[in-house]
Amino acid sequence: MGADIRVSIIMGSKSDDEHMKPTYDLLDRFEIGWEKRVLSAHRQPDALLAYVKEKNNSNVQVFVTAAGLAAALPGVVAAHTIRPVIGVPVPGGPLNGMDALLSIVQMPGGIPVATVGLGSNGPKNAAMLCVHILALSDDGLRSKLVSYRDELSRG
Repeated sequence: MGADIRVSIIMGSKSDDEHMKPTYDLLDRFEIGWEKRVLSAHRQPDALLAYVKEKNNSNVQVFVTAAGLAAALPGVVAAHTIRPVIGVPVPGGPLNGMDALLSIVQMPGGIPVATVGLGSNGPKNAAMLCVHILALSDDGLRSKLVSYRDELSRG
């Protein structure tokens, strides 16, 4: 976690932390400052709102939200910021995360949440979306991204 926090990762439950490890690892690889918080949209609505408002007045440029089951967290965050919000559905529960995926992807018009897939690629792609977004205004990061994509193409 770097001192210049540009990505805020919010999870609805402590149990989501292990699922999100690929996000942390890729953000570290690209030397992007991030922080994580566990704040439930249902159990801690006031604390969540205060945190998002605080981050709206900081260097945070992207929110990554991990949620399972009803997955209200990404939508609640998106309702309180104009920064990009990326939703990561967490597998679990009786529908193994399909309910979370559908909850996150079905946001009302005008309040978007970029949604990644279920499984291990979801957290990785959330980090990569952060990199792509931040690279739009950061030439050094853009160069690292191009090198990374070249590396991927070589297998």
